[in-house]
Amino acid sequence: MYAIIETGGKQLKVEEGQSVFVEKLAAETGDTVTFDKVLFIGGDAVKVGSPTVEGASVTAKVTDQGRGKKIVVFKFKRRKNYRRKQGHRQPFTKVTIEKINA
Repeated sequence: MYAIIETGGKQLKVEEGQSVFVEKLAAETGDTVTFDKVLFIGGDAVKVGSPTVEGASVTAKVTDQGRGKKIVVFKFKRRKNYRRKQGHRQPFTKVTIEKINA
């Protein structure tokens, strides 16, 4: 069984036991979080939401909080002596999916 959930403005396909990286959540390591915006549940019995599946949720456990790899944002305009260099590291939360409640 799998589900498509929405979190952090993104949609993710998740299965039980899977570890996924999501946008940073306000939770400590070891906490349990519940995703209520379930858009689709697949498997033997398919349920499609409009826009979400009523009464469905996904329970996950927070395993890590961190920051992603550094990216370089470089702006440049030729012949104008304009150069701007900036770095960015996106924060993330790593969660392990425990149960899909259909």
